[in-house]
Amino acid sequence: MKKHLIILLLACGIAQAQEYFPVSDDISAVSTTVRAIKNATIVTKPGTTLKNATILIKNGKIEAVGSNVTIPQGVVVIDGTGLFIYPSFIESYSDFGMKKPERAERGGSTQWDEGRKGYYWNDHIRAEQRAIDGYKYNDDDAKKLVEAGFGVVQTHMPDGLARGNGLLVTLNTDSDDSERMLNLMSGNFYSFQRSVQTAQVYPTSLMGMTAVLRQAHFDADWYSKGFAKSKDLTLEALQSKKALVQYIDAGEKKNVLRADNLGDRIGKQFVIIGGADSYEMIDDIKATNASLIIPVNFPDAYDVTNPYQEWYVNLSDMREWKQAPSNPMALNKAGINYAITTDGLKTPDLLMAKIKKAIQYGLTKDQALAALTTQPAQIIGASASIGSLEKGKLANFLITSGELFEEDTKIYENWVQGTKYVIKDRSVKDIDGTYTTMVNNMPYSFKISGSGKSIEVKTDSIKLGSKIDYKSDWLTITTSQKDAEEKTFTRFVASINSSSDNITGTAYLPSGNSVAFTATKSTAEAEEEKKDKEDKEKDTPITLGKMTYPNIGFGNDKKPVAESVLYKNATVWTNEKDGILKNTDVLVVNGKISQVGTNLKAGNARVIDATGKHLTSGIIDEHSHI
Repeated sequence: MKKHLIILLLACGIAQAQEYFPVSDDISAVSTTVRAIKNATIVTKPGTTLKNATILIKNGKIEAVGSNVTIPQGVVVIDGTGLFIYPSFIESYSDFGMKKPERAERGGSTQWDEGRKGYYWNDHIRAEQRAIDGYKYNDDDAKKLVEAGFGVVQTHMPDGLARGNGLLVTLNTDSDDSERMLNLMSGNFYSFQRSVQTAQVYPTSLMGMTAVLRQAHFDADWYSKGFAKSKDLTLEALQSKKALVQYIDAGEKKNVLRADNLGDRIGKQFVIIGGADSYEMIDDIKATNASLIIPVNFPDAYDVTNPYQEWYVNLSDMREWKQAPSNPMALNKAGINYAITTDGLKTPDLLMAKIKKAIQYGLTKDQALAALTTQPAQIIGASASIGSLEKGKLANFLITSGELFEEDTKIYENWVQGTKYVIKDRSVKDIDGTYTTMVNNMPYSFKISGSGKSIEVKTDSIKLGSKIDYKSDWLTITTSQKDAEEKTFTRFVASINSSSDNITGTAYLPSGNSVAFTATKSTAEAEEEKKDKEDKEKDTPITLGKMTYPNIGFGNDKKPVAESVLYKNATVWTNEKDGILKNTDVLVVNGKISQVGTNLKAGNARVIDATGKHLTSGIIDEHSHI
């Protein structure tokens, strides 16, 4: 009896082990975890499109993808006829799931020294921070990102000059962290922003922050050679994370250059977050050889209808509004590697509109897709598992109604690690459009948009108050209007028929009576509106306006270049023992004073007649924080 019991327990243990760690290579043996979507148009990566193709998903990964995939027996098959499949997006810079750092209380006295023992002397260097310590998966934020098209996010604690390492996670809400976490040490993060967790005063300027970052790395190198007599956990962390991808949040274009110069000094090639205005210094940005993670929070148009408000809008602001959407295109044209981030947007759902704006300014759809998939995957070092649809990679993909980034295309589903998340139910009919009907001898016009979420109702060209609710094939439209100081309501209720373009139901009138109605879809009007919009966009080419250097009022039309200049007959203040020299020439070559004297030969130099003018060395401010 005991022998049989032991055999039974062993069998149960083997069965459980096989269920938790499937070892069978027979794909049909685990059909509950295998799905196939066939007859779809599959874009496996930017520039590669497969027609009438199949994608096979097993245990959260892509088992096969192609036009000649054999679907095994027992697999759940989904017909993807008319649908498009794309890789899900990757968010490479985020604070997703991070606990907000607690702001340090500032006492009555100024804190100069560090507040932590055993760590670096400057509390704004927090390289020992680990993203995992402050992380908790946030269902609500994950839902917003998934609905915007994202499947993976790199997150970190956004606090301090040195911020510690990041964390790479999937947005698979139906799973747990044991499956979601792809990399616990995904990168090492820096910034030009102080920590809120300390009251330590220094540094206060950009110059000081750069100096502290530079010194911390010099100190870490010195520490690693065994010279220190005490332990420093911060310096140990700096050294231990040297092999990770190094990120720095720089911001505007000049700080991008400063960040790269810092990297050159300390032996790092940073991935730089920022450069939304790179188009203004594209050659200098290109020369850094850095990959960028760029925001696309292009400014909205300024309201200048009021002439008094107009005075408060600078020319540089207007140029930024006009030219900023061209930044992604300019980066591609210059051959600069970059990823796009939602950082800086109020909500992730604004991303698609910004991308479409950039496409209007010259960015191609393939380039946009690359900046959201393959390029961020390459930048964060995760191309082996995400970024494209290939055998062995995570089953992270979007199912759309048409070509991605087209005006009318809708994202139906976002699959993350093989788990389907419905963004817009494909089985629910799309009722967007313009409809007309006659109810109680009154003409009504319904203009429905936003996948049945928005409506505009008019009667005899008078706009009515209106609300719409569309769920599970049931439509309710409520209108309101004032009549003789009294607000009245009319409610239209209909069950949507998938085989008809018209809407048929019952209208409940203010009197309490109800009448049947049929609202006819105005297809011709909708097509005409669409054509008019396309023609307008085609006939109105995007113009970026004038670019100057610097790109503000009174900037130069061309970039100033170093040249040889001969100043003739000036009064020269030498600030040396020679004193003030009258009627003297100064020759400048390659940015330096070559000769000072009389009757100098110009050669190829440009000649400036400085008769009656004074020439002196520039003024030096010996202590500045600009």
